[in-house]
Amino acid sequence: MQLRFEHFAVTSMMGSETSPPHERGTLKFERFWEERAFGIALALSKKGHYEWEDFRLELIAAIAQWEATHCKDDPTWDYYQQWLQALEELVFESNLIDADEWERRTLELMEQEQNESNSISTI
Repeated sequence: MQLRFEHFAVTSMMGSETSPPHERGTLKFERFWEERAFGIALALSKKGHYEWEDFRLELIAAIAQWEATHCKDDPTWDYYQQWLQALEELVFESNLIDADEWERRTLELMEQEQNESNSISTI
């Protein structure tokens, strides 16, 4: 269930170059960390650490930076990598966490995702 802010944030990006991947009207996440990064970006904005529009503009800049150095059909394109880049920029600009702590927590999440992936593949 989306609250008003979440609904506003997601719909403000739909149909634009910053649209999150979606399928049949719902957001589409391929990996555990994508959903987590999405939720963190929304939560930090909702808590007032930055304006949602600032995040959206940072995402546009991250996408533009990637596009400036890659071909449009480059198979390494990853929307949520750009999302994460935008989130990192705002988190660091807002002094919410330092780079070392960010790196440590990112590695923890990656390990958690790998463990969950291994658990699923053994079932």
